Amino acid sequence: MTYDLVVLGSGPGGYAAAFRAADLGLKVAMVERHQAIGGVCLNVGCIPSKALLHIAGKIRMVDEPAHGVAFNQPTIDLDAIRKHRQTTVDTLTGNLALMAKGRNVDVIHGEGEFDSTTSITVKQGDSETKLNFKNAIIAVGSRAIRLPFIPYDDPRILDATSALQLNNIPKHLLILGGGIIGLEMATVYQSLGSEITVAELGDQIMTGADKDLVRVFEQANKDRMTFLTKTQVTDIQAFPETLAVSLKDKGGERTLNVDSVLVAVGRSPNGRKAGVPEIGVNIDERGFVLTDNQGRTSVPNIFAIGDVTHGPMLAHKAAHQGHIAAEVIAGHKVDFEPLAIPSIAYTFPEVAWVGLTETEAKQQGLVVKTAAFPWTASGRAIASGVTQGKTKLIYDEETERVLGAGIVGSHAGELLGELTLAIEFGATLEDVALTIHAHPSLHETVGLAAEVGVGSITDLPNKKAKLKRTS
Repeated sequence: MTYDLVVLGSGPGGYAAAFRAADLGLKVAMVERHQAIGGVCLNVGCIPSKALLHIAGKIRMVDEPAHGVAFNQPTIDLDAIRKHRQTTVDTLTGNLALMAKGRNVDVIHGEGEFDSTTSITVKQGDSETKLNFKNAIIAVGSRAIRLPFIPYDDPRILDATSALQLNNIPKHLLILGGGIIGLEMATVYQSLGSEITVAELGDQIMTGADKDLVRVFEQANKDRMTFLTKTQVTDIQAFPETLAVSLKDKGGERTLNVDSVLVAVGRSPNGRKAGVPEIGVNIDERGFVLTDNQGRTSVPNIFAIGDVTHGPMLAHKAAHQGHIAAEVIAGHKVDFEPLAIPSIAYTFPEVAWVGLTETEAKQQGLVVKTAAFPWTASGRAIASGVTQGKTKLIYDEETERVLGAGIVGSHAGELLGELTLAIEFGATLEDVALTIHAHPSLHETVGLAAEVGVGSITDLPNKKAKLKRTS
């Protein structure tokens, strides 16, 4: 059978591409090596982790002051928690299967590998299925980076996938890597009773976010977690009663005994897999597939999207790339040229940023200014007891066009949507400041931050005010 399009991989990018192409009238097949479609994100990533973080938030409420309301200590039922996680995943993957069927997208399960620039062989057990295609999209994603000195055969060594299973709650858990994945799982395990130590090789946790936002997160969690930056893990020795972790920092070398280690040091693209290089698709030295702004590879009828391409390894980036690739294949003249791709750490508090950061501006030699509104002055934050927060806008000094934004605080990720749109539309500080935001709301801090920059703020002392002296 010959298809107009075969999509290799059914993650957020893969299924978005397949469904969009089908909606545009193409005959589509989607290849998935696992039994459930949805890829890493839906099955062992974004979705199950958010289900667990929701429960972690409920538990955290017990420890936070409720101003006259006292809660009993929670009773943890790990089986029920696991069931909630799995039910969440099954609901979404089941819905995807129904949508694939409704769109007449053929889902072929098995390991797919390119035979040529016009065919893929899918192997499942002893059976093989050959798919011929006019176009193909590579959406094979990424995998967790493995370090050579880690004793991975020890069940006390976790990765992002096994950590989601909650097989047990270790007394002391070391998170190796202070990125978003590690910190989200640190949040979950801390709420369930683990002592948490985070070891990060770089000079700050949550690389990518501006340091002032990260400081708010660290301050909010200083009594819940230990953060070790500029710290290298050089070895892990597995003993019956403990894991002896060798740490190296500016003070020298030392050993930390822990009960379990979660390795979360990043992900690597799967560009060298599935026969991709063998059919002439260009990849770089790190394994990323090289594409143009339409997702087209060095082979004209083959496209690539998602984690296997350059850019942030985020589901929403992949989904939008999938739409673009499908539309190009269907004959549309479109390009993938976003000005802003949001990043969100779903921790407590959440840390979210989009567009240009202060760090990036400094690295690029750009002249920018910032305007920030502290949540200690937000009526809604004060009333809700979530004053550990900050909303910051980054803008061009001359034009006052909004170039980036960062928010740390409760529901920060939800508040970022307006600012992502503002960047895409080329909005200025004044555009945001003159937009009426509901009061009292956390959303209001976006407008108030813009007012700080414009000089019209009345909810804080105004540094740009022209005050007359009184005699």
